[in-house]
Order: sequence, then C-alpha cells, then structure tokens
Amino acid sequence: MQDKQAELVERFYRYVSVSSQSTPNGEVKIPSSDGQWDMAKLLERECAAMGLVNLSISDKCVLTGKLPANLPAGCDRKVPSVGFVTHLDTVNVCLSPEIHPQIVQNYDGNDIVLNKGQHIVMTTKEHPELLKYMGQDIIVTDGTSVLGADNKAAIANVMTALSTLYSNPFIYHGDIYVAFVPDEECGLYGSKSMDFSKFPVDFAYTIDCCELGEVVYETFNAGNAVVTIHGVSAHPMSAKGVLVNPTLLAVDFINMFDRKETPECTEGKEGYIWCQAVHSNQSTANVELNIRDHCKEKYETRKKFILENVNNLQTANPRAKIECDISDTYGNIADAVTDKNHIAIDYIYTAMEKLGIMPRTIAMRGGTDGSFISTKGILTPNYFTGAHNFHSKFEFLPVPSLEKSYQMTMTLIDLIYKGQ
Repeated sequence: MQDKQAELVERFYRYVSVSSQSTPNGEVKIPSSDGQWDMAKLLERECAAMGLVNLSISDKCVLTGKLPANLPAGCDRKVPSVGFVTHLDTVNVCLSPEIHPQIVQNYDGNDIVLNKGQHIVMTTKEHPELLKYMGQDIIVTDGTSVLGADNKAAIANVMTALSTLYSNPFIYHGDIYVAFVPDEECGLYGSKSMDFSKFPVDFAYTIDCCELGEVVYETFNAGNAVVTIHGVSAHPMSAKGVLVNPTLLAVDFINMFDRKETPECTEGKEGYIWCQAVHSNQSTANVELNIRDHCKEKYETRKKFILENVNNLQTANPRAKIECDISDTYGNIADAVTDKNHIAIDYIYTAMEKLGIMPRTIAMRGGTDGSFISTKGILTPNYFTGAHNFHSKFEFLPVPSLEKSYQMTMTLIDLIYKGQ
C-alpha cells in the first residue's frame, strides 16, 4: 500500500473509532451526542499541530480554523480563500453506534463475509457494484453498523491534505479554512449554527457524496410541515354530535395528497410531499410532512398546497382547531450559482480531467451542509468520498477511490492558487 493510502486509511480508522452517531431531536440539543465533542476536540488538537490558526470550537461544537496562505515571495495577486466543510456525525439508522471496520485486501470478486458469527454476507448478486473493485483493497463494516465513510472519509481526506501542505512548504496555496460541523445527518443543525465571520471564504466544498467521480451542485429545496389537529374528546356513550376525532381528521388530511407524489414513486428531479409520521390520541393528532423539490417555484407551490389542504380540512370541520407550522430546512445549491462564483464548480471538472476521473454529475435527492451554506452566499458544491451504500451496513470504501478523493482536494487547492 502506498504511503498516502496508508495515511488515509490510518486516519480513517482513527476517526471512526470515535463513536459520534447523532440522534434526531430537532434543535433540542446541538450536538445531539457527546461523541461529536470528542471528535471536535481530537481534530482541534491535530489541526493545532499542523499550524492552523484561529482555531475555536463553538458552544454548538462547530470547529473552525485557518491554514494561512503559503505564497511565493513577490506574489502580489489575490488568491481566493477556500473552505472545506465536513460533518462530525455518523447517521443513526438503528444500527450499532460503534464502528469496527475491516479491510478486504486484493478483493477477488466473491461474496464478502462481513460477520461470520451473525451470518451477515455482502453478496455480489445484491451488490454488483463490488465487482468494479476487483484487485483493490476495500474497507467494509462488520455488519453491525454503518461504515461511517459518510463523513469520516471526508475528514480523513481533509486532514491528510492539511498535513501534506503543512509538511511541504514548497506547495503554494491561498488561505484555507476548515469547518467541522455536528448533526448534519439529522437536519444540518451544525452548519445552521456556524459563525460565518470565522469562515470568510470566497467559496467552499463539501466532500459528502459517494462513488468515484460523483459531483453534486443540485440538491433539493427542503422543508418540513407539522400539522396539529385539536379535536374534541367525549365518552363514547355521549359522543354523538360532540366527539371530533383528531385521528380520523389526520387520515382525511393525508388522503388529500397524491399517493404518486411520494418518495417511493418518484425519482430524478421529481419532487414530493412525504407523510413521515403521525402521532395521535383522543384529543390531538400531529402529522409530520417533508417537502422536497429541486425547482424553487414548485417547492413553494407544494407549501401552498399544504396550507390549502389545512384550510379545507378546517372548513369541513369547524369545531376542530387545526394549526400548521412550515419551516425551510435547506435550499438547492444550484440557486446560489452566479457567473462570478461558477468557477468553484469549474474547478471540480478541471481537477477531474487532470486526474483522469470520469465525472458523474448528479442532481441529489437530498442535501448536504453545502445546501444551507450556499444560501448564505458561499457557493458550496460537493464531490465524492469514493464510498458506496451510505446509511447501510453494506457501506464500503475502496481505498484507491479514497485516495482519488484526497487527490481531488489537493488538485483543487493547486488550481485555485494558480487561478487556472
């Protein structure tokens, strides 16, 4: 294994050994898990040892810092400042928060036994994408957890890049800012709590998508709606003309939506309204909806449609009290692209061309920290970690793809310095 691959793997193993699974809880507690503090403090120590300045961890566990520019004597042109954003948490999908990675060396194309004791096998029939990586070293799970390449492969990438720059004074670059944020997986709460005065960049990047070559600068516009239905409770023996059943009203409300415009019936840039949860009792029902669309106009139309259905339900049931709270979660990165900042995306494709990587441009049916950061005037496109099957016990990370992701970071830094 090459030296750089060895460093990337060693760092990845070190970072996934810190359990930092987040827990969805709204904004009740940020970060939602103590392990994310452990990750931030570990990275703060490592960044300090690599010459980063202005390091700070906020009360919301956002770690920011700057690697000062290293420019040749006499350089009087402005080099753009660039940021790299990664998230500290791993996803909670009801698997173990403890991650035990293992390497399959020189993968031979057969099924991979992840956990012999629990009879967990990753088969090539169910995961034919494995066959692309015959002859390569692949990092896999032990079948009891996600791998955590989302997003600790990105952390290993960025930290290895910082280490390379710190130890090689003849690699020139502009100011490089980093932000390590918590709770991306449960609502982008870390990036939403950033102090952007500590992240004064011209543009930034997340490294938070999957397969080698993936590029994302289009994401959903995303929002949430909570509809609360207050009924009228009554004993069944005297309920006629009195009882207003909030559970049945919740069912009526849900049936107002098109069953074909849901996640399981849509793909590509098709949007949806997803009834994600219903909680009810004799007095109150809560319906939780997710709203998603790549098109901003259609997204706003979907929000209006929810309000229209709330009003129709209220009109049909005047004795109930029905409330609706709609909030925006993040925006489409593409809506932040301008003629001036488009160069951040151009650099991605130039870097891939230099590295011989075939781009796979995707309109992501989801979002990244960059989806929110871009709404703050900092265009933040996204490129690959190299991993497959995020949010699954069958997540895996080909080591050469991880190295290519690191090479992307280094090439971007070089292109930005040279202004190419």
